[in-house]
Amino acid sequence: MFRHQGRSRTLKHNINIAIVLSFVAGIVNVTGFLSFKQLTTNVTGHFALFINDVAEVEFWKGTIYFLYIFSFLFGSFLSSFLIEKFKESKKLNVYVVPTLLESFILVSISLVSNFMEMKYPDFIVCLLLFAMGLQNSFVTKISNAVVRTTHLTGLFTDLGIDLSHLYFSKVPSFKAKIKATIRLRVYIILCFFTGGLVGGFLYTKIGLGLNTLSFGAFILIGSLFYDDFRFRYIKAKRKYYRRI
Repeated sequence: MFRHQGRSRTLKHNINIAIVLSFVAGIVNVTGFLSFKQLTTNVTGHFALFINDVAEVEFWKGTIYFLYIFSFLFGSFLSSFLIEKFKESKKLNVYVVPTLLESFILVSISLVSNFMEMKYPDFIVCLLLFAMGLQNSFVTKISNAVVRTTHLTGLFTDLGIDLSHLYFSKVPSFKAKIKATIRLRVYIILCFFTGGLVGGFLYTKIGLGLNTLSFGAFILIGSLFYDDFRFRYIKAKRKYYRRI
């Protein structure tokens, strides 16, 4: 699901990566909100608050929301930059680098929270937004802008449009394509919601606190290992049958 790109990428690949990443985004979103009362997977609300502070001539107060927005933007930029940088190397799966960087950020925040008090919550929020910018950028590139997993506003808009197209569509092939797209969007919504439920349960009921982020990181790393193992297995299987 991380390796296939361009024409070789199928709906199944997009669904698989959407399930993993939207689930992780749901975990990050609820953990960030419960810890800091801030949204950490999108910048829509932060942008509105930033504009409000600017309108009320409270520029210094609005600076923090600008930093939130910039952190997400910088994460998106760096993810795309790293992908393009390593694209020429055919030995390296270019999407591994931003995924590992996101995992490292989540694990680091978890570990630090066990040894010291979080005196700079705004900095942690910036890191989480940076991590989500990384994720949103690489999943957008790998799926050719079909999958986005960190926010649902545009997703619900697209879902509404697809449902209306499904109602008016008369061509069977086009109707099947719309149904496949609707299925993908529903998977993302459900997994984001499920990730939020699981994250909330681990945070409050189990008492993991910010350690809940490590759970999301382990899912990312586990998915990378699984994807690499499956790729090597299929490659070895093809070589074996060619020799026969």
